[in-house]
This record gives sequence, structure tokens and C-alpha cells, in this order.
Amino acid sequence: MTSFAPDSIVLNRKLPLWYQVSQSLRASILGRSPQDPLRLPTEEQLAEHYGVSVLTMRQALKELEDEGLISRHRRRGTFIEPGVRRGAPVRLLGSVDAIVAQQSGMTTELLDHGHAPVPACVAEHFTDLTEVATYHRLRCDEKTGEPTNHAVNHVRPELAARIDLDDLVRWPMTKVLRDVVKADISRITDTVEARLADPETARLLRVPLLSPILHYTGVTYDTAGRVLDVAVIHYRGDRFSFTVTLDAT
Repeated sequence: MTSFAPDSIVLNRKLPLWYQVSQSLRASILGRSPQDPLRLPTEEQLAEHYGVSVLTMRQALKELEDEGLISRHRRRGTFIEPGVRRGAPVRLLGSVDAIVAQQSGMTTELLDHGHAPVPACVAEHFTDLTEVATYHRLRCDEKTGEPTNHAVNHVRPELAARIDLDDLVRWPMTKVLRDVVKADISRITDTVEARLADPETARLLRVPLLSPILHYTGVTYDTAGRVLDVAVIHYRGDRFSFTVTLDAT
């Protein structure tokens, strides 16, 4: 049986290796194509793929098993759960792969895209630009078709010129910028706050007007300190939760 092929990552030695591996594998699982196989490589093969010990790989797999993303069967192997619920809470320790994992999964529809003057809501981040490329996407639960979040990305035009729209349907913007466009991502700052749904957000997410939603803003920087992308995402308040774990080391 052919095994599922996860993405590769460059590990950050300042964060727990098991955590980085689990989040990278989680993002690969949630971003997989329907035709991809469900069986994972063996622990030894995955450990070699990520460049970690078998014990570290085992700890990473346990994290995914506890979350319900995979199931492990003695003598048969480890398998991706085909009916796993997307959009489960994710523990954030600060890695880019955690952000990718949080954004991954679900069915994505590209609603609109194009270039426009820098909107006032993100102008503070693009002081050197007069226009940005903007992408509107709606993500839905693949089993029920129920909308879960509406994302708007504001991207530097020179990066947008290298983005394939098909990739945005399959993957989160962070993954496209990092792995396809090869943008030099240094850090991402996240802000999450509670808001009430305005008429347009209520219509897109199919919730009553003034329902509680989670308003997320993610600002992606390169190593020179330039802003590459500002993501503004509205999540249904009844479908998402965010848990942040701070590493004290």
C-alpha cells in the first residue's frame, strides 16, 4: 500500500522538536488531497524524513493520535482518520508550521481577488505601498458544507505575481508564501479578539446578525522586517477556539 507523503520542514532548535514535527505533519494531513493515501509511513521512516529520533517521532504521533487525526494499529500501521473533524483547536508555541496547521483543512472557495489601493484597516503595515493584492476566500466544512471562516489576505504585489490561484484553494496563504513563493518568512504576529458579525460576515458565515465571531489578524514579516501579508479572518464563534501555550525556556 502506498503511504502518505508529508511535507518537509527546517526544524527550529529553540522549540520542542516533537511539537514542530507534530504541527508540520498535522498541516500536511489537513492539507492533503482527497486522492492521497491514508496510511502513514512507519515511525522509522518518518523519523528519518524529519531528521529526528524515533522517540521524538513517537511523541509527535501521540499528539496527533490524542487529537483524533490519526489511529495506530498494531502490525497494520498508522492511518489518517478519513472523517476527522477539521478546525480543531491547536496549541501554538510560535512556529510557522503551527500557523499553517491552524489554517489548513476544510473546503476552500476563492471568492474574489485583484489589486486595489491599500485599505485603511491595513495601511499601517504597508506604508511603502500604494496598492496590494487582495484575496477573499471562504472555508467550509467538507462534510456538511457549513461555512466556518472567511479570510481576506492583503499581499505585496511582487509576491502576488508568483502565486498560483489553484494553490490558494488547496493550501493556506502562509504555506503558499513559504513553500511555493519561497518568501523569507521571519515571524508572524497574531491578534484574536471577539466581535459581533456585521451584515456581510453574517451572510457569508450563515449566522445571525451580531452573532459573536472571532476576529483574527495575522501579520507576516520577512527577515528585513517588511510586512509580506496581512490576513484578516472571521471565524464562527461556535466552531473555533484558540489556545496559546507559552514556552518558558
